[in-house]
Amino acid sequence: MSTRDSWRNSWGSGYAGGGGLAFGGTSAWGAGGGDTIFRVLSRTSERQSKRRSGIISGFSENGIYEEDDDWYSEHDVNIPPISKAEDWALMPDVKNYAERGEKDHLKSRKLGITWKNLTVKGIGSDAAFNENVFSQFNIPQNIREARQGLPLNNIIENSHGCVKPGEMLLVLGRPGSGCTTLLKMLANRRNGYAKVDGDVHFGSMTAKEAQQYRGQIVMNTEEELFFPTLTVGQTMDFATRMKVPYHTFSDQHSDKDFQQEYRDFLLKSMGITHTSSTKVGNEFVRGVSGGERKRVSIIETLATRGSVFCWDNSTRGLDANTALQYTKAIRAMTDVTGMSSVVSLYQAGNGIYNLFDKVLVLDGGKEIYYGPREQARPFMEELGFVCGDGANVADYLTGVTVPTERHIREGFETSFPRTADEILADYSRTDTKAIMEKEYTYPQSDEAKENTKEFKEAIAYDKDRSLPKSSPLTVSFPKQVKACVIRQYQIVWGDKPTFIIKQFATLLQALIVGSLFYDASSDSGGLFTKSGALFFSLLYQALMALSEVTDSFAGRPVLAKHKAFAFFHPAAFCIAQIAADIPVLFFQVSQFSLVLYFMVSLRVSASAFFTYFVVLFATAMCITAVMRAIGAVFSTFDGATKVSGFWFSALIVYTGYFIPKTQMHDWFVWVYWINPLAYGFEALMSNELHGQTIPCVNQNLIPNGPGYTDLAYQSCAGVPGAVQGATFVTGDQYLQAYSYKHSHLWRNFGIIWGWWAFFVVLTIIATSNWKEMAGKSGFLLIPRENAKKNQQLLHNDEESQGKEKPASRGAMTMLDSSSSSMDEKTIENQLISNTSVFTWKNLTYTVKTPSGDRVLLDNVQGWVKPGMLGALMGSSGAGKTTLLDVLAQRKTEGTITGSILVDGRPLSVSFQRSAGYCEQLDVHEPTATVREALEFSALLRQSRDTPREEKLRYVDTIVNLLEMQDIEHTLVGRTGMGLSVEQRKRLTIGVELVAKPSILIFLDEPTSGLDGQAAFNTLRFLRKLAAVGQAVLVTIHQPSASLFKEFDTLLLLARGGKTVYFGDIGDEASTLKDYFARYGAPCPQDANPAEHMIDVVSGSASQGKDWNQIWLESPEHKEVSLEVDRIVKEAAAKPPGTSDDGHEFAMPLWQQIKLVTDRMNVALYRNTDYVNNKFALHVGSALFNGFTFWKIGNSVQELQLKLFTIFNFIFVAPGVINQLQPLFIDRRDIYEIREKKSKMYSWIAFVTGLIVSEFPYLCICAVLYFAPWYYTVGFPTDSNKSGAVFFIMLFYEFIYTGIGQFVAAYSPNAVFASLVNPAIITILVSFCGVLMPYAQIQEFWRYWLYYLNPFNYLVSSILTFTVFDVKVQCKDSEFALFDTPNNQTCGEYLGPYRAGLGSRTNLINPEATSGCKVCQYRLGSDYLSTLNISDYYVGWRNAGIVVIFAISSYVMVYLFMKLRTKATKTAK
Repeated sequence: MSTRDSWRNSWGSGYAGGGGLAFGGTSAWGAGGGDTIFRVLSRTSERQSKRRSGIISGFSENGIYEEDDDWYSEHDVNIPPISKAEDWALMPDVKNYAERGEKDHLKSRKLGITWKNLTVKGIGSDAAFNENVFSQFNIPQNIREARQGLPLNNIIENSHGCVKPGEMLLVLGRPGSGCTTLLKMLANRRNGYAKVDGDVHFGSMTAKEAQQYRGQIVMNTEEELFFPTLTVGQTMDFATRMKVPYHTFSDQHSDKDFQQEYRDFLLKSMGITHTSSTKVGNEFVRGVSGGERKRVSIIETLATRGSVFCWDNSTRGLDANTALQYTKAIRAMTDVTGMSSVVSLYQAGNGIYNLFDKVLVLDGGKEIYYGPREQARPFMEELGFVCGDGANVADYLTGVTVPTERHIREGFETSFPRTADEILADYSRTDTKAIMEKEYTYPQSDEAKENTKEFKEAIAYDKDRSLPKSSPLTVSFPKQVKACVIRQYQIVWGDKPTFIIKQFATLLQALIVGSLFYDASSDSGGLFTKSGALFFSLLYQALMALSEVTDSFAGRPVLAKHKAFAFFHPAAFCIAQIAADIPVLFFQVSQFSLVLYFMVSLRVSASAFFTYFVVLFATAMCITAVMRAIGAVFSTFDGATKVSGFWFSALIVYTGYFIPKTQMHDWFVWVYWINPLAYGFEALMSNELHGQTIPCVNQNLIPNGPGYTDLAYQSCAGVPGAVQGATFVTGDQYLQAYSYKHSHLWRNFGIIWGWWAFFVVLTIIATSNWKEMAGKSGFLLIPRENAKKNQQLLHNDEESQGKEKPASRGAMTMLDSSSSSMDEKTIENQLISNTSVFTWKNLTYTVKTPSGDRVLLDNVQGWVKPGMLGALMGSSGAGKTTLLDVLAQRKTEGTITGSILVDGRPLSVSFQRSAGYCEQLDVHEPTATVREALEFSALLRQSRDTPREEKLRYVDTIVNLLEMQDIEHTLVGRTGMGLSVEQRKRLTIGVELVAKPSILIFLDEPTSGLDGQAAFNTLRFLRKLAAVGQAVLVTIHQPSASLFKEFDTLLLLARGGKTVYFGDIGDEASTLKDYFARYGAPCPQDANPAEHMIDVVSGSASQGKDWNQIWLESPEHKEVSLEVDRIVKEAAAKPPGTSDDGHEFAMPLWQQIKLVTDRMNVALYRNTDYVNNKFALHVGSALFNGFTFWKIGNSVQELQLKLFTIFNFIFVAPGVINQLQPLFIDRRDIYEIREKKSKMYSWIAFVTGLIVSEFPYLCICAVLYFAPWYYTVGFPTDSNKSGAVFFIMLFYEFIYTGIGQFVAAYSPNAVFASLVNPAIITILVSFCGVLMPYAQIQEFWRYWLYYLNPFNYLVSSILTFTVFDVKVQCKDSEFALFDTPNNQTCGEYLGPYRAGLGSRTNLINPEATSGCKVCQYRLGSDYLSTLNISDYYVGWRNAGIVVIFAISSYVMVYLFMKLRTKATKTAK
């Protein structure tokens, strides 16, 4: 082992948490730190100068990397080099933790990573087909493509490297180079890749051996995945609780001390302590700023206290100063704790770059350089590539293979390497590679073996004693459960509106349904009422549980991340969900039971009520577990909703209410036995009816009425279980008729809990197998119908990997004079220029918060003139995006004061569409192609006077300008499948440019997430726009010096939206530098002025000064105020630079509707998952319904089955509604976030497009349900009847779609919508006359809600056409059997009865004098009369009313969308 390694070993001797921050447990700082660190950090300038000279860093004068052990032997070998992050504010804290670890004699947790010959292959080429509704059924084509097999692509090719403990590696590469894949391999995440070859060692462990230490080998991905309703403090509380070591520091008294100290340190380390009580938020939940959310993501990863950290573009969205501080934090912790850090970054400034030990450069998966950071630039320069003064070295290294980015040194024009393969060949011949290869034996070294041994001991020492040896977790299972339970309650409480609405809806439902079944009688008339009430009790719990499927997918990415961090076992999360269920469901069932039970007048005894309560609670718990299990088992939301919708229907039908168990067909009776609701229903029925004597009354007693009072000559009819000739039925007889027994009550209660346990275990198993996003990503999607237009993409397979990619795929090269396909003059002629001046003065924006009013912008003023490129900068959370939103008229909340003027005049009605606004989030319709998205914007936003052909020609201009010709016919897609981040950003800019913005262009973070070259080309493009007369205002986070030079003016904001500077930047930022130098903050000579300004505002260079106050008192501020007034005065005196056409939207409403509907049609045509699930749910439900009610006969009880099979058709709706609402809300979010705010089209066009696009599929759905169901159940085959039924079924498809869409139109999110659905559906189901016949509905509801219910007209009209003419054939058990008094014939005895109340009964033997046999009905029409259907014409009348309801449900969509549409705020 080299001396250098030995000092690093002793010094870095870990900390409790191992590589990360921390401090506690074995994990806490290890032995060997302490005094050494203090000696280290007080070294002399002599040592620093030697370090700079390259001697200590391991490089000789000729640049060759070598270990200089002689130097160490001559000097103090225990002294490591001074940390490059020594000036990081929290370095003393890190040293303090190290000291405490040394004092407690804790072992180190160092590992290091070594890999060689690493090749990763992914499935598929650079592009894949997106099938459409028709092409997916092209069987010959599918067979042909299946036989060809899927090609394998090299994502990483023969990579190698070694990151020892205490080292930091910077991985550089352009988007698509394989950086993320390499980091995943180094974080031991191999899921989703087709093949991984090569060796990766963690310490001396192989990748397989290291799997049980996944919590120590962690990766911070680019995505920020959180529960948005949790606060930052709650999020970090949970993360730190999960990593408290079994042995904490000796000076800490409890686990809580460790956890709180650790949490506070992490919050402080990233400067977000002030956000502790603020929600994390997301795109739709207001919370911390984007930069702050990224920092929460960083410290949550650090909370793992790992030994190996991989950071994937973790500075995205951070300002330059925060990004530098983040890197210093990682450097400090790496140096002191001995952890290994691998970081991939875009746009890394030189200050960040210089903090790393080694650099690895990837290009197209090939490793074109790996070695010491100090040698990377000289290596490339020796090959002939020039690195300009002040350029970012990281950007320079990734640009050497891009013809339009690289600059060649004089004399190398013919000899420089042009491709990645050529640079790799040159690198392979260097001494650097040979020296680096010597490190690849590190896993076999004694040092690595000793480190790994100590690492394993440290982890075991850290781990709770109750955990298995192979467990990657840290805290005991009870502590995991406790933390998960606390978090679950915090999630529920954080989303209080949803919780309150859920409980309010339950109370409302109980009151409404209680009043429906109000005061049920204790005779035969009350049997149906009570059983309906008991069935509804179960139905409502099942409907409420459906939302669990949507919920399951909302939190899945977060749980997959936490599983990778080894925070907890999935069982702990599942148990926490149950723990949160118990009080919520207890409260829900309590209020439901107390209201419904006593309103219906169910059995009044304490034992009966509490039995009802516990059975209902158990069933609610069980059905919640069922739906949660379905959500957990399926990998896609569409698959889960399809199955949950179908399974819901099956559970309802086989509860035993619709179809008695005795009449279930053998092929489906198994559904009854696995149905928790069936066991619950039997238990509730037996609890209610056992021991009761129920007299037969009214139509159930034949004969009855005046003159018929002698029970000896009467008999029950139509009451299951009644003995023929008896006038009453016992509860147990009634139960026996349904194969129910009272003795089964508590058996069933146990079975329900048994099913609950089964589904909980199933959920745990499924949750344990959840995986993060698969490895194959980053491929383009080609619509199958556009295949011929994209041939060049389809042939870009593995064999073309080595070829140089076209420049256009990498970056916007359109303005490079050497490559642009259009000359300067052409561009100037085609781009629209602008003569308007935009000003704002004394702009203040205030929002209301729970703690009072909060000022987000404070008296901001400035201007943008034609030809000017303005930068808007500030630290994260300073209000940059807020200012752009206010200026662009995009805010719908809060109060704005001040003036915003164009040419000295108030903003016109057309301002929002006349100004282009590229938002930070690249929100686009994922199923549209690039060209379609651009044409859609051009056609809708350019003037109505411009011919269509001219608009489309302008789209061609922008496509060429943005160099998007090769991807114009590919789909936008979603992250990982479709356009890359950089391509989306270009599309966002293009969508605004094709609108020909006539006033100015706003861009929010246009370079965020781009690599250096793409960012620079984006800025050069904006510079060109300014050069032809456009006014451009840009917010930007991390501009390099070369980027910053492109801007003319700067508006610099401090936290709270306070101005720090506004004015010219000057050549080489001279004006700006002079201003800050005058007030004591000069910019160092080699520093990036942009980074320096941010540091002055919010970082270490602020010197505690109030820079906002300095600005307000400066002469520059006074000049700016005077200049704004002068600009306004001059502009107001001239004619306006742009004319207002007076139209809010560029195109007439009819044109908007045509274009939007066309887009929505194409979107659904390409969305095969959605359409297939809709079709499958209909076919599956129809077949299930048809075979459940197979060939129904014409007996009395079978008439009831005909009613129930029609009623069951209604239940196709919940599953389809649950599927369509998330799609509607996604489309609405796209509209509200971007298209509405830019006045692209009206909300009327949006709603119309969504409604009309569904029509073709709804027609097909009606056919797909009708055909398998109608004939299977044995309904009449006459075309006049079957056609009428199909007509009604078709319009029901429109009704429930309209209901689903109007609920979604006003719902804030999909989960909220899924909670509202049960309330609406249960009310409609309850009052449609099935669960409660018309005559028995309470008068309050009967005369309005019954008639306002579309389900009433649907069921009654179908029932009329299928049952009206049927001749009823009573089974023997259904006859009323009785004798006559005084030897009368049956006809004589029943004469008065049949002339009155019994006019619709059928006397079989009128001449008999005993054993009279009476059937309740003669014809189906007799049965229908009890359901308020008096004549055949009612069928057609109600069919017409169904059509009216279909229209009105769509009217409701318009109404609710209008109510949701808010006007944007203007300045007062």
